[in-house]
Amino acid sequence: MPVPDRGYKALRRGRVSLDGQVYLVTTVCHERRPLFADAATARAAMTVLSAPATWPQASAQAWVLMPDHWHGLIELRGVETVSRTLQRLKSLVTRAVRQIRSESVPVWQAGFHDHALRCEVTLVAAARYVLDNPVRARLCEHWNDWPWRGGAMLASLSPECPLA
Repeated sequence: MPVPDRGYKALRRGRVSLDGQVYLVTTVCHERRPLFADAATARAAMTVLSAPATWPQASAQAWVLMPDHWHGLIELRGVETVSRTLQRLKSLVTRAVRQIRSESVPVWQAGFHDHALRCEVTLVAAARYVLDNPVRARLCEHWNDWPWRGGAMLASLSPECPLA
């Protein structure tokens, strides 16, 4: 009798990456460690997350780096998969973090969660959800106050307007 998939393997089952599709993605720090609560570590990650080289066949539409996880909206371009895009992101952030910290512990848990968005209206709502994470976590009063955020959609979202 076959053994059912469990854990990360079960998350990957049925995953399809499509050119032009936008995905809501979440990846978590190893053991939910609040690694990015440290400003120097968050700055190192922010440099990587903001770099075009991190996204050669994708576009980061909106993202937020929380103390113990990262949320983002990623639009795929070309033939690259969500898995490959996240593998690159996690690898580059890990390398940057290890350059400034004396420890060499894992930065990310294995795997990630993703959800394909279905329409433009959902994209705006998802961007609002992503960027408002620090407000819901009571880390700041307004999404625009949170320094560890980015993405192509930021310019189209008014800082004066609350997202919720």
